[in-house]
Amino acid sequence: MKGILVAISPEGIIGKNNTIPWHYPEDLKRFKKITIGKTIIMGRKTWESLPIKPLPMRRNIVITRSSIDNVECFNSINEAVSTCEGDIWFIGGAGIYKEAMNFADYIDVTLVPDSITGDDCIYFPTIGNKWEESEKKPLENSSKLWHKIYTRRV
Repeated sequence: MKGILVAISPEGIIGKNNTIPWHYPEDLKRFKKITIGKTIIMGRKTWESLPIKPLPMRRNIVITRSSIDNVECFNSINEAVSTCEGDIWFIGGAGIYKEAMNFADYIDVTLVPDSITGDDCIYFPTIGNKWEESEKKPLENSSKLWHKIYTRRV
């Protein structure tokens, strides 16, 4: 299984000023639960934004043209994926998400209610017609967050 894991504002924003512009502990707990024991693939800016590096109990892979000390780095998603066994989660940023749409089986979306505006906003790529959209449902253990899954059409 290869999946994209993302939280998105109503405007389609996933970040601002290289940070996540909201904080929902229930979403963070869900992220941890889903990714523990799995491989996570991210871009360099996402790596740099992590409060704890590497994220524990996961294989952390960074896609970058540079090298980062004590970090598993690859120049491309294709190269990284070819070294993986088991489930893979693509966790950002926008460039990784856009390229990962060619690899992913599904997109797991948390819909946050926060309206984000201004400069330096980072948007999730357009989800095209190659994906079938599930019904929007309340996120488990949350009164404000919603959840939706997009599955690749066969």
